[in-house]
Amino acid sequence: MKKTILSLLSGVTIALLATSCSSTKVGNMNPTSAKLDAKNGHYTFELPEGVTRTKVTFRNHFGIELAGDLYTPENASESGNAAVAVAGPYGAVKEQTSGLHAAEMAKRGFIALAFDPSFTGESGGEPRGMNAPNINTEDFQAAVDFLSVQKNIDPERIGIIGICGWGGYALDAAAIDTRIKASLIVTMYDMSRVFQNGYFDAQDNAQARQAFRKVLSEQRTKDFANGTYQNAGGWGSAPCAEDAPQHVKDYYAYYRTKRGYHERSVGANDGFMVTTLTSLMNTKMLPFIDEIESAVLMVHGEKAHSRYFSEDNFKRLKGDNKELLIIPGAVHTDLYDNRDYIPFDKYESFFTQYLK
Repeated sequence: MKKTILSLLSGVTIALLATSCSSTKVGNMNPTSAKLDAKNGHYTFELPEGVTRTKVTFRNHFGIELAGDLYTPENASESGNAAVAVAGPYGAVKEQTSGLHAAEMAKRGFIALAFDPSFTGESGGEPRGMNAPNINTEDFQAAVDFLSVQKNIDPERIGIIGICGWGGYALDAAAIDTRIKASLIVTMYDMSRVFQNGYFDAQDNAQARQAFRKVLSEQRTKDFANGTYQNAGGWGSAPCAEDAPQHVKDYYAYYRTKRGYHERSVGANDGFMVTTLTSLMNTKMLPFIDEIESAVLMVHGEKAHSRYFSEDNFKRLKGDNKELLIIPGAVHTDLYDNRDYIPFDKYESFFTQYLK
């Protein structure tokens, strides 16, 4: 079944749902190979000194309970602090990239909330491994809801950080929610565009989309008959094939090694549901980003295969409070956790300027 799906989804699925690395359920990772926090579980990064981490939950407007980690500077004021909500990458959990970014922003004086989007990680929502543009855009708004009512946060000083696929959802959220005063969009994907059109829009034709629709429609019938949902497969438990695309190898190097592996990560394990692509195939994301009045900083790697998503969408933004920053030499996943490339000083100055 997976081979049939892969043959029709071509290069899109090979990088986002399943790969030429073997895709199996994960049960053989050595837990001692990852950094462990004895108090709060498995995180892929160290908690900075001077920062506290607190488990929190909140609900979105679909009634789904979301789980988050709230990172607070130990010297935070009792009121009036600036805050940011962080999510992504696509297929990751808060103990990975988003948590690292939140912890770093807290180290720099911001209260930061890293959260698991609906249907993933410790957040609620059934079936597991699902995602949909309207729900995941709402997740960012729900995070802003939560931050806005905290006694130590100024509701007029809230921003968001969206990474990879959640960069697209963050842009969508910034277009609808005027409470968001500044948005940092990192190594973004437009998830609807890539599944509707293929990489670089190479499959942007009715015939290719119709073949895709046929696979998804048939899969829904099989899922209903079986009483289970077919997952597309994660990044596998064996090294990538030598002839795999470089960005596939880059994803594997993050998700499937001690660098970034997490047992709750969709990308590192069974992958998203195949039929989650129904909503992505039938929804045009980012319709009103040209009307975003608040500040936006878009950051992408020079050598990232996904760079065109940021460049194309940046052209649509208006106003002198918008900026596109290309990081020399960086690939897509370098901006997940590679401190040699991530411009945290720039992130700090951006939010300091616009979350006054």
